[in-house]
Amino acid sequence: MSTPPTPADAPNNKSAAKKEAKRLEKEAKLAAKALKNAVKPESEKKVKVEKEKKEEEAPFVNTTPKGEKKDLSQPMAAGYNPIAVESAWYDWWHAQGFFQPKLTPEGKPTEDIFVVPAPPPNVTGSLHIGHALTTAIQDSLVRWNRMLGKTTLFVPGFDHAGISTQSVVEKRLYKEHGQTRHDLGREQFVERVMDWKNDYQTRITEQLHRLGGSYDWSRVAFTMNEQLSKAVIENFCRLHEDGVLYRANRLVNWCVQLNTTLSNLEVDQKQLTGRTLLNVPGYDIKEKFEFGVITSFAYPVEGSEEKLIVATTRPETMLGDTAIAVHPDDARYKHLPETDTMVDMEFGTGAVKITPAHDPNDYEVGMRHKLEFINIMNDDGTFNANAGEKFKGMKRFHARVAVVKALQDAGLYIETKDNPMQIPICSKSGDVIEPILKPQWWVNCKPLAEEAIKRTKAGELHIAPKQSENEWYRWLEGIQDWCISRQLWWGHRCPAYFVRIDGKDQDMIDGNQWVVGRNLEEATARAKVLAAGSPFTLEQDEDVLDTWFSSGLWPFSIMGWPDKTGWDILFFWVARMVMLGIKLTGKVPFKEVYCHAMIRDAHGRKMSKSLGNVIDPLDVIGGVSLEALHQKLYEGNLDEREIVKAKSGQKKDFPKGIPQCGTDALRFALCAYSGGGRDINLEILRVEGYRKFCNKIFNATKFAMLKLDETFIPETSAKPTGKESLVERWILHKLNIAATEINNQLAERNFMSATSAAYNFWLYELCDVYIEVMKPMTDEAAPESVRRSAQQTLYTCLDHGLRLLHPFMPFVTEELWQRLPRRPNDATPSIMVSAFPVSDRSFVFDEADKQFDLVFSVLRAGRSLAASYNLQSDIQFFILTQSDEEIALLESQLPTIVALTKGGKSAQVVKSSSDIPAGCGSSTVTASISIHTLVRGLVNLDVEIAKCDKKLDIARLSLSKIEKLISHAESAGNVPEDVRLANEEKRKTLESEIATLESSKSMFADLK
Repeated sequence: MSTPPTPADAPNNKSAAKKEAKRLEKEAKLAAKALKNAVKPESEKKVKVEKEKKEEEAPFVNTTPKGEKKDLSQPMAAGYNPIAVESAWYDWWHAQGFFQPKLTPEGKPTEDIFVVPAPPPNVTGSLHIGHALTTAIQDSLVRWNRMLGKTTLFVPGFDHAGISTQSVVEKRLYKEHGQTRHDLGREQFVERVMDWKNDYQTRITEQLHRLGGSYDWSRVAFTMNEQLSKAVIENFCRLHEDGVLYRANRLVNWCVQLNTTLSNLEVDQKQLTGRTLLNVPGYDIKEKFEFGVITSFAYPVEGSEEKLIVATTRPETMLGDTAIAVHPDDARYKHLPETDTMVDMEFGTGAVKITPAHDPNDYEVGMRHKLEFINIMNDDGTFNANAGEKFKGMKRFHARVAVVKALQDAGLYIETKDNPMQIPICSKSGDVIEPILKPQWWVNCKPLAEEAIKRTKAGELHIAPKQSENEWYRWLEGIQDWCISRQLWWGHRCPAYFVRIDGKDQDMIDGNQWVVGRNLEEATARAKVLAAGSPFTLEQDEDVLDTWFSSGLWPFSIMGWPDKTGWDILFFWVARMVMLGIKLTGKVPFKEVYCHAMIRDAHGRKMSKSLGNVIDPLDVIGGVSLEALHQKLYEGNLDEREIVKAKSGQKKDFPKGIPQCGTDALRFALCAYSGGGRDINLEILRVEGYRKFCNKIFNATKFAMLKLDETFIPETSAKPTGKESLVERWILHKLNIAATEINNQLAERNFMSATSAAYNFWLYELCDVYIEVMKPMTDEAAPESVRRSAQQTLYTCLDHGLRLLHPFMPFVTEELWQRLPRRPNDATPSIMVSAFPVSDRSFVFDEADKQFDLVFSVLRAGRSLAASYNLQSDIQFFILTQSDEEIALLESQLPTIVALTKGGKSAQVVKSSSDIPAGCGSSTVTASISIHTLVRGLVNLDVEIAKCDKKLDIARLSLSKIEKLISHAESAGNVPEDVRLANEEKRKTLESEIATLESSKSMFADLK
């Protein structure tokens, strides 16, 4: 593929003179502008300011009735306005049913299907820029596959996000009314959360509309609606019936602040380098506690004078210790009975305190040795009676201080020293997590994970990018049992019932005393069997289920499971869906997992509300002032200190607010960032740059439409006639390369390369070259056949070019495509249901590409030569070649060379150096072609001679190196033919360059 010229084409060895000239030119322009403003009458300035102010006060107003097609009968606007361009189209697409899957007359999907159940956003709040990335990637794929003729389905939905949503509503309730959920009661509180859900579902829906997601809104799902709730109950019951789901009293991650169990995914690890004082939620803000230290104390050995010294980062847990463990091979402790190989003999004294009820490692030791499990903590973080009367009722971190003091008083305290460590932090509340024994419902994930690994290795599931595959296996191989109980009110209540049998002593921890049921009738029937004729009452578990227990069913529950199953599904999701999908349906629920990047801010930081760097995509689309960004901070649950910090971050990152970029620019930028699994550092300036690209497309199409006069009618077929000019064949060839590349890259999920191919075609090939070259070809003075052919080629490029862009930029492409005339017998109503361009052999013109590449080489050399002399007008080129074939080609393309040279006046081909006027600067293009431009009277001859000498030294050195390389390669005798030919071409070109430079030097010397 030839490299097209870019606006910045210039020789690699740019002269200092050129740089200085550009600098002076820029300074002169600025000075002229300043002078113009300085002498401008005050009245004129005032009029201009008032005019600008007036324009700002008249924002675009959409007058198209909702669902109706936009009226494009008026001329195109003077400039690109994303808000105006993007208006009305989404409602029209929706009203026309374009988002719904295209089915056969029998109501079935076509042979090729593409279904994406959109990962349901949480109803905790509005979408952020990370959600926009997901939407941009997925909708681009959906639109591409729809245009390829596949039956596509993009299912929207919302996740109730149990703990996250309950947490934000509780914070808001307390912030606004000073109330807790317990003040309202369960029923009223759930109603309050449902109001929140409805509000944010409406907001998110509007955001998804603005982002252009082509979802089938007739299928919108919510994880707590009737159908999906039925699926959750079925999942619970079936897993319990198969023995995969069970009840057990085991250690869980307990958040005191939220008063619930958490999964490992909801726990962050805070790294401490040593002693650190931290605030803890639930305590006075002025109160700080010591972390990042390890405390040593002594345990007296019963019946002896011996003391065992142990160390712990949580001294308060010693109140629940039930053993001290040492390694069986440790000679120091051969006389002690309690040994375990988990002990590290090299750490500390080699003796470890064991608190089975409050430490994960100690729990395992306790199970192995059948130790007593003493729970010393209440759910609210206070110590219970098991901790002893002295500590009963104390809050856990007050107890930490009190325990150390008691050890000191007893003479058992040894020391406290720095200890680099991690502490588990609740990602929702910021509280320090406590391991606590709780009777909960658990899922045995091992057999599910083993089947998922087996299916993946068998090729039923593809993980992309490749580097994520090892992580996938590592995660599944190390999976632990999953605690699915949550002590919340918002969520799916466990369909499990404790059977309280009259007159029988029962333990609620015992899973055998529980039944599950898809409804009360089924649970009652099972309870009757368990009670064996005795009277009983059913008590439903108060807990709700982990959010993932419902969203893990998403790919098939939204398709009607368990009542029915839908089409095979292709989309992007995660492990629990694979495990549950295989277990419940017998199938891998999707064929591909694509792990896209995480969006960070321009500084590489994770986005956080407290940093003020969380971006609402609508603010990028419509623009927002700094003041408005500040005001949004008060809509959340940030405290005043966090708001001050966030404001500072916003002021630093967005001193002038966020400029209006539009949806198309945002989507294109997000896709352009996505190539491989790396994180994305989002810069708003780059998004704004793609807004300028939209403007370029808009203005180029607007100009091109002027070349398609009222009499223009597109040909029935886009296929070339065979009578196209060289530049037409070249641009059609480039169009085909772009179509091939975009299809291939989208198939590989390389969005960065796909957008790059579309961008390069539009900017550097269609706009910078073909539209410029075709101007004289479409003038009235041009022959009719030339004009019509150029118009047909232009139309094909616009039509296909807009289609290639559509998956990434749906709005501006629809706006512009609707203004194009249709081919005869083409009644396609919208670009989104038009055919996506694919590779077409009839558009392949390899020879034209090669020929035009040579023309480009001449053009680039000429423009660089003119720039080196700072020529900006009346540029005359003389192209020297003695090849008849090259002469014919270049003479036919002289208008192109002049048209694409800023300030170009003329160009001619000469066969002899004697035909080149004296006083020309020169540049070698190939071994057989050189280009010259008249600079006589514009340059210092001594400087030019010195420049020639310098270039000659470089060229001769390069020639010497290539000759040595060729000589060595010939003696080796094993050089590939393509390498040999390339080296030979370099040698010839360098020889030609030396000859040209010597001629130029002689010519400049003769002029002295």
